[in-house]
Amino acid sequence: MSVFVAPTRQRLLDAARSVVEERGYGGASVVAIAERAGVASGTLYRHFPSKAELFVEVFRDVCEREIASATRAARSVEAAVDKLDAVLANFARRALANPVLAWSLIAEPVDPAVEQIRLDYRRTYTRHVERLLRAAIRQGSAPPQDTAIAAAALVGAGNEVLAGPLSPLAGTRRDTARSIDALRTVCQRAIGAA
Repeated sequence: MSVFVAPTRQRLLDAARSVVEERGYGGASVVAIAERAGVASGTLYRHFPSKAELFVEVFRDVCEREIASATRAARSVEAAVDKLDAVLANFARRALANPVLAWSLIAEPVDPAVEQIRLDYRRTYTRHVERLLRAAIRQGSAPPQDTAIAAAALVGAGNEVLAGPLSPLAGTRRDTARSIDALRTVCQRAIGAA
């Protein structure tokens, strides 16, 4: 019976993501990643010019998965305002279910190249939220407003509400369902949803 072993590059990417999920970006050392991938530390540099380049790919993949998840959440309901609500609640639920990774995506200090990926993700996510808000306005579920500013405010509110509970210094976690419900209420009120 043959056992498939992923190519080394993919094993390194998978290992890096796994280590970030457990230890955060700051705790994801080259040694820990190499050990998790089952290779020598120097092997990482044969596949990636630097640790930052490895994490650019890891974060890009994670961000693409988040956008795909947001898209699926939006498709799960019909009305535009419900789509917006589903997307924001989905993000909060996923973040609170994987707090170490979410902290890395939202607020943990990272290298400038990785920060650029986070900024690109935030812009893409905000544009997604803005499209849903424009649709809600067209459907009469929300009053006319500056959708770019409102979408940025909604994304910022979600990040800020989550940053505290996700922080490694937070200690005890809040009631997840209550936090998500409160965030949904704030977002609905912020856009003036009926």
